Amino acid sequence: MINTNQIPLSTPLRIIIGAGDQCWQGWIPTQKDELNLLSPEDWEKSFHSRLVDAFLCEHVWEHLTELEGRAATNLCFKYLKPGGYLRCAVPDANFPNPEYQKKVQIGGPGQKDHPAADHKIVYDYRLFVDVFANAGFEVDLLEYCDDLGRFHYNQWSMSDGPIYRSLLLDRRNRDGNMCSVSLIVDARKPIK
Repeated sequence: MINTNQIPLSTPLRIIIGAGDQCWQGWIPTQKDELNLLSPEDWEKSFHSRLVDAFLCEHVWEHLTELEGRAATNLCFKYLKPGGYLRCAVPDANFPNPEYQKKVQIGGPGQKDHPAADHKIVYDYRLFVDVFANAGFEVDLLEYCDDLGRFHYNQWSMSDGPIYRSLLLDRRNRDGNMCSVSLIVDARKPIK
């Protein structure tokens, strides 16, 4: 459980879900034992009636089944302020790099510090957008590969939540080589 009662109401509440070793200024990192994406009790204990301004989640949804991902998306929606957003990144099923696909596949070897043995799904952009839209979010695709493997990039601000495994931040994408990207969305809760 995270204690949001100690954070002044005037301070934006920005939460990293499944942070691992990520630590970004102005963001509260959480691990599964503090905020389990699938535990309504964890969410209630952590937030009570306080709504969150933003969630950031990098390479976590693929560790859930599609149904679990949809349940987690519904919890995020419930605890977001109207106008708040969830920036979420996962491996991209359409990225046309065989070595990348081997690493991120269901049960795959992953990378040195990021095992994929418990990956349960690899999303393409259509299914990932549907997971969030079905919960009521307005979804913007920030980075993704289309059905032909063509990479698309829509300008996004790192100040709204950096994604390390992205075109701009991943050190493997240098000198004109694109070696590792993510499927990244901003899912915004509509203002009623």
